[in-house]
Amino acid sequence: MIQRWSRRLLRILAVELEHSGARIEPGQPVIVVANHISWLDIFVLNAHHPSCFIAKAEIKRWPVVGLLVASVGTLFVDRGRRHDVARINAQVNEALQKGEVIALFPEGTPTFGRELLPFHGSLLQPVIEAGGHVVPAAIRYTHPDGSHSDAAAYVGDTSFMQSVRQLLRARRTRVRLHLAEPFATRGRHRREVAAEARAIIRSALNLPPEA
Repeated sequence: MIQRWSRRLLRILAVELEHSGARIEPGQPVIVVANHISWLDIFVLNAHHPSCFIAKAEIKRWPVVGLLVASVGTLFVDRGRRHDVARINAQVNEALQKGEVIALFPEGTPTFGRELLPFHGSLLQPVIEAGGHVVPAAIRYTHPDGSHSDAAAYVGDTSFMQSVRQLLRARRTRVRLHLAEPFATRGRHRREVAAEARAIIRSALNLPPEA
């Protein structure tokens, strides 16, 4: 149901989803790690494969967006509260044991997609303890001709309605979702896992080398 609803939302907003790369295989502990550009990212990933998302608590309080994001079973973490990460990690552990796919945006905040912020690794601990895999996911919004598009960007003081109007004015936006091959996490430190996922996503997005 979540997958169908997410695909319908993309159609309403004239967003065309293109997938490349690996596919998520059920039955093993998996966390999908993606770069973050828009509130729409959650529905892009859900349109491909339904996942349980981890998002910062303030999103729940955003008008309209908070309701939409909460409706797909998102877990909200308050990064300002030290013990809240432990609470979420316990829930993630339980979800992984049930075979659910977890997804998160370790940058913690959206960008225009022309850069990649540092990745926070604290929420990756459950998949390491479960001996599972991380699937790096690169998200890129483009015009039909393949050039970069800011239509979906949800940054700064942009309101939800402004974001929707940007997408509708664009008339047609493509979102390219590339899933890299899963890599094992057993016995590794979460910072190392986060760094590897970031490097893979950076390469998939063809971003320029960092200084």
